[in-house]
Amino acid sequence: MDTVKKPAAISGISPYLKNGQAAVNARNMTEAVGWFEKAVRENPKDAQAMACYGQALCWIRQHSLGIEYLRKAGALLAKACRKQRDTGQLLLLVEQLQFWNDYPGSLELIKQAVQIKKDVRGFQLLAHTYSRLNQNQLAFAASLQVLRLAPDDPVLNLQHAMLEAGRGEYAAAIARLLRILRMEAIGKEQAFRTHKELARIYDKQGEYARVFEHLHAAAALSAGLPEVQKQEPRFVYDLLAAYTAGFDAELLRRWSGAKWREEKRAPAFLIGFFRSGTTLTQEILSTDPNVFISDETDLVVAMKDELNRMSSVKDNVAEQLRLANQDTIQHLRDFYWRLAAQRYGEHAIQGLFIDKTTMNTFDVGLINAVFPDAKVIFMLRDPRDVCLSCYMQVMIPSAATVHLFNWRSTAELYAETMRWWLHVKPLLSVDVMTFRYEDGIADFQGTFRRVFEFLGLAWHQQADQFYKQAGQKFIASPSFGQVSQPLYASSVGRWRYYAAEFDAVDDLLQPYIEAYGYCTDVSGNVLPTV
Repeated sequence: MDTVKKPAAISGISPYLKNGQAAVNARNMTEAVGWFEKAVRENPKDAQAMACYGQALCWIRQHSLGIEYLRKAGALLAKACRKQRDTGQLLLLVEQLQFWNDYPGSLELIKQAVQIKKDVRGFQLLAHTYSRLNQNQLAFAASLQVLRLAPDDPVLNLQHAMLEAGRGEYAAAIARLLRILRMEAIGKEQAFRTHKELARIYDKQGEYARVFEHLHAAAALSAGLPEVQKQEPRFVYDLLAAYTAGFDAELLRRWSGAKWREEKRAPAFLIGFFRSGTTLTQEILSTDPNVFISDETDLVVAMKDELNRMSSVKDNVAEQLRLANQDTIQHLRDFYWRLAAQRYGEHAIQGLFIDKTTMNTFDVGLINAVFPDAKVIFMLRDPRDVCLSCYMQVMIPSAATVHLFNWRSTAELYAETMRWWLHVKPLLSVDVMTFRYEDGIADFQGTFRRVFEFLGLAWHQQADQFYKQAGQKFIASPSFGQVSQPLYASSVGRWRYYAAEFDAVDDLLQPYIEAYGYCTDVSGNVLPTV
């Protein structure tokens, strides 16, 4: 029971809300949660208080509870909007839900919003949401609606061109995209995305000579994008250099064989490099009802932050682990499981919990130290196909993905990541399975039966139908569209259509082409590994 005396409201706004906002401005989210919780208790029907509380909970990584309160706020706002005929606040709440990847929860609210007021923003969000949930026919219909309202908007035309391409209407999509590039109102980001989409469509059509023209045009534009300019490009390289210098076999094997308090199985980790097949593997494994997979989350990053908070040494993971004792490691394990339960619910951690965060490859040393009893699956794919696929994607800029906006830097990031992996893998004490994406395509059942066996799972025939389940949910990865289709082999060896472009990055990729057995003869046949 809240025993704190409620201060009087000023100008109709709860002082609890004002104090909570002040805590947010001071970047003290834990304090903000406390104030917003009081505001909700003070007025359980205050949508603003409910939304602030939900958002703050999500920021302190209590996603499951935070989403619950954001959805409650949405229901209150929808009711108010029906009276006021103004959907502005409701659509802002929808955007908050989508920021936290709750596309299913946002869909019903958007559908209500466009019934109340048929405006551009509502239909644009509706089309986007249907698309992210792989409901492409409905997305196309919503996009047509919004284009009737704003036929010359470059953003809306780009969205529609992408949907046209998804339907195989390539000529219409190309014509629309070229028209966007001629629009006076086009901004740098829209031009960047338009060139990327043109490249992807020309690739699908087999017009390979035109693809890199648009990819390089997008790369040139990307340098001027504000979100790209905010990133620190040296961060990943400095991190991997510190890890390479700091982690050794003695440290990594220090807690091997230790007894741990929790009774549940250690998590499994699915890692690799961007566009290497981790999302495909995730969807195949998630057909097992006893498996829960976290899709591209920050659980390991949060665990690293907790270690940093606890340690007298700052920002040096290897040294922090050297100073740690088993109680510290147990605390980090408990912290990880508590955070997983807060984010996904207790049900998620009852069976086999698989942490699929592809670039946890960077933090595999920390994973090994804290969970020496874990199993790790490392995905491989031909380095050339990986880099080509990365360069074709539109990625949200981050310390890692910022390198994928340029052809040479894409290969540099791949090479640096694989240099780290080849260095650390022989030192690890965790059980590691490495398998190649191409093997899964060529021999689906044989390859994935071995993956299931490695994880202690029984093979079942539903795994063959993974794409049916994937097509009914939100998937965080850019591969969400591909894994909603039956298995196809057209992505294997695609780099050969662009062989000349690899001259510029051959010095970076060749060591890993050889190391992973992807050498080819003049006809493109894979040679046996020596």
